[in-house]
Amino acid sequence: MSKETTLVLFKTDCVQNKLVGEILNRFEKEEFTIRGMKMIQLSTELLEEHYSHIADRPFFPEIVEFMQASPVIALALEGDDAVARVRDLLGPTNSDEAEKGTIRGDFGVGTMKNVCHASDSVESANTELDRFFDKSEIFEY
Repeated sequence: MSKETTLVLFKTDCVQNKLVGEILNRFEKEEFTIRGMKMIQLSTELLEEHYSHIADRPFFPEIVEFMQASPVIALALEGDDAVARVRDLLGPTNSDEAEKGTIRGDFGVGTMKNVCHASDSVESANTELDRFFDKSEIFEY
């Protein structure tokens, strides 16, 4: 196993429905280390960069509206095989297909209101961590 740091975004539905503590607790119970955490309001420019692979799709304005409905929480989590393990804990992107016991299966609704975003590879994690955190906001301890 290799130690990795990955990005998790607690989306607006997570923040608005007061699920942050419960979901963070699930990650901590799995022995992940929090290396950075902050609440931010996402700009349209940041969302266009983050979702560049779908920014030209007709539903993109709906994503922007949803992701700007409240602040989100950006989380840098470290652990052995963190990228894959976090995604396993979350379950499939479409919450309707996620098993009970996974975060999305327990709290998500559909594909957009799926509680959290998580990096899908080590490369994406590195890019996304740089997008949401300054180097000084990621801590070693």
